[in-house]
Amino acid sequence: MHPERQRSLWWILLPNFFGIIGSVIAYFILKNDDPRLAKFCLQFGILLTVIQIGTFLIIGPQLVEIDQNFGINI
Repeated sequence: MHPERQRSLWWILLPNFFGIIGSVIAYFILKNDDPRLAKFCLQFGILLTVIQIGTFLIIGPQLVEIDQNFGINI
C-alpha cells in the first residue's frame, strides 16, 4: 500500500467540467494517493450531474413552450 500524500485541490475542476466521466477519472487517479479527495471528487461529480438533470427536467418543458411562441413576423 502506498503512503497517502496530499494532492492539489485543482482536481476538483475535473468533475466540475466533465461531470461523472471527469469524477470517475479523478477517482481512479487519486484513490491511492489521496482517498479522501478521490471520494469527494466522485461525490461532487454525481451531485452536479443530478442537479443538471433536475434543472433540465424542470426548465426543459418551459423552454419548448417559449420556443413555440416565437415566430417569423412578415
